[in-house]
Amino acid sequence: MKLFPLFFLILQLHANLTFSLSPDGLSLLALKSAVDQTSHASAFSNWNEQDNDPCNWSGISCINVTGFSDPRVVGISLSGLNLQGYIPSELGTLVFLRRLNLHGNRFYGSIPLQLFNATSLRSIFLYGNNLSGPLPPSTCILPRLQNLDLSQNSLSGSIPRDLGKCRQLQRLVLASNKFSGEIPDGIWPKLENLVKLDLSSNEFNGTIPADLGDLKSLSRTLNLSFNHFSGVIPASLGRLPVTVSFDLRHNNLTGEIPQTGTFANQGPTAFLDNPSLCGFPLRKPCSGNPQKNTSVNQNPTAVFDTNPKKGLKASLIILIVVSYAAGVAVVGLLIVYVYWKRKDSKSCSCTSKGKLGGGGEGKKLFSCSCWNAFLSNYDSELESDEKAGGNEGGEGGLVAIDKGFTFELDELLRSSAYVLGKSGLGIVYKVVLGNGIPVAVRRLGEGGGQKYKEFAAEIQAIGRVKHPNIVRLRAYYWVSDEKLLISDFISNGNLASALRGRSGQPTGSLSWSNRLKIAKGTARGLAYLHECSPRKFVHGDIKPSNILLDADFHPYISDFGLNRLTSITGNDPSSSGGGGLMGGALPYIKPSQTERSNNSYRAPEARVPGSRPGQKWDVYSFGVVLLEMLTGKSPEFPSSTTLTGPDVPDLVRWVRKGFEEESPLAQMADPMLLKEVLAKKEVLAVFHVALACTEADPEVRPRMKTVSENLDRIRT
Repeated sequence: MKLFPLFFLILQLHANLTFSLSPDGLSLLALKSAVDQTSHASAFSNWNEQDNDPCNWSGISCINVTGFSDPRVVGISLSGLNLQGYIPSELGTLVFLRRLNLHGNRFYGSIPLQLFNATSLRSIFLYGNNLSGPLPPSTCILPRLQNLDLSQNSLSGSIPRDLGKCRQLQRLVLASNKFSGEIPDGIWPKLENLVKLDLSSNEFNGTIPADLGDLKSLSRTLNLSFNHFSGVIPASLGRLPVTVSFDLRHNNLTGEIPQTGTFANQGPTAFLDNPSLCGFPLRKPCSGNPQKNTSVNQNPTAVFDTNPKKGLKASLIILIVVSYAAGVAVVGLLIVYVYWKRKDSKSCSCTSKGKLGGGGEGKKLFSCSCWNAFLSNYDSELESDEKAGGNEGGEGGLVAIDKGFTFELDELLRSSAYVLGKSGLGIVYKVVLGNGIPVAVRRLGEGGGQKYKEFAAEIQAIGRVKHPNIVRLRAYYWVSDEKLLISDFISNGNLASALRGRSGQPTGSLSWSNRLKIAKGTARGLAYLHECSPRKFVHGDIKPSNILLDADFHPYISDFGLNRLTSITGNDPSSSGGGGLMGGALPYIKPSQTERSNNSYRAPEARVPGSRPGQKWDVYSFGVVLLEMLTGKSPEFPSSTTLTGPDVPDLVRWVRKGFEEESPLAQMADPMLLKEVLAKKEVLAVFHVALACTEADPEVRPRMKTVSENLDRIRT
């Protein structure tokens, strides 16, 4: 009989072990059970039901909440894992869940209504699945919902009017579904925080609601393309902010395109494939001149004689001969132009005037930039490969990358040199050549003697990057005990010194016009690196000291590719104190004066050990630089905000809190910026661009090409 108490004791111990998992963990096990066994082997490998809590499970993030003994789940991120199953209703019991990211899988079925019991949800990313059914009308019972992306599914039905209750919603993306019916009016003025709206590739019909023009915070693309909208385009859309671009392609819109407000910034591609649409910027006038089309018909004998015996008139013969000669001349000029373009063009000539993305020509110029870069890079690649190909012995000597930049090694060694700075990325000198041209020379060190081919290949790739907003690499020198990089010398220091001076204190001397010029030029350079360069590069270290300025405050991105080169030569780029001195003219500035830590400009995901660099890293860093130019404050300035955390600089959190609390612009912007006429509207527009760039989720951040186009619409 004494065995029975022991038996029950064992059962009780087993029960305690079995049910020691926190309630949030039990809810997550429902997700594991809802996924087909054949598709989740690796995704849930460490989801152990015997754990005390799920905080170490892959894809799960937690925080400690006052009043609760167990940490609470705040994030689920299981994207792109090809998981197949349904979304369980138990996820609605995660009352502290802020972010649900299940995109890029094969989840099917409807979105459970109980999910919206998780009232702390701020972001829901379910795009790229096989979900069906309607958009739940209870979606907007989530008081803090900011991001809702349900695109690329099979959802259907209409947009519920209750959507107007999502007062905090910033991004609504329902593209590539089967939604239908008319878009309700009356809800859009209530969405005062909406930044992005994408309803493209659905089956919506009816007219475009006029009150879409009341989306005052919209700052990206209003995308209504590939639907069945009909009727005229509401002129009220012209009231949208200047940073908004339209995409109304592939609809049944009719009438004349309005010419007011934001419509003036749109290109023709925004309105294509609407057969009954007319007016600028389309090449289809709404009312043509009938005289031009009927003049020939009114007097057909003016050119042709109806009498066949007379043949062709002399005037017609002369016209044919002249036309033929003119055609031959035009073809000849085109051949000559293409030849010299490929022979002598210095890349991106269509961007050399600084008009990339300006007005309605932004996309056209950007494409032109990529094409011209391809032509010039093709020639320089052939020439550079020929020069580098003969150095199989590992001794490269002095190799000119730019065929228009020639000098001898002796000339370089005889020239006067001035030390500009020293850091983990090497010593930088200013050298004035015999012809009076200054260049910047960086010594990379003495290592990497057996890696010449790798070094030369990397140099050739960097050398093919040619853009008016990127420092040009002109030549390099390689022997076993010496490695040099020769680049353009930029004479007016860098953005860090322009904002803070050598003392590290704000100078307030940089006008808003110049700051806007610097922002636009830097964005163009980064967009070129991401979209048009041979490898679609990532810079990886965007910060003010890596943005050099000439006498006219034209910006140049520097230090591109140096981390890779220094790793080949054996230097440690992570030990760099200042960086950003390649081609710069100011003495070395300690990082404590200008940039307290490189982490201040790095994206949250870039701080994870072993993470792979991505272009969205650069987007985030550029956003922090924008905020620094807008506020005049360091990214780590002491702020009074109670928000804390190592992943986001104080400046980003401070600005976001200011916008959430609707603080006056004068309290956040550098005071001197608002002194210029019309600057307030422009400063506010750039703030919105910066906040989009510094989103914590890299998938929400825009591409640099979009950032550049949005900036170029400001003050066009």
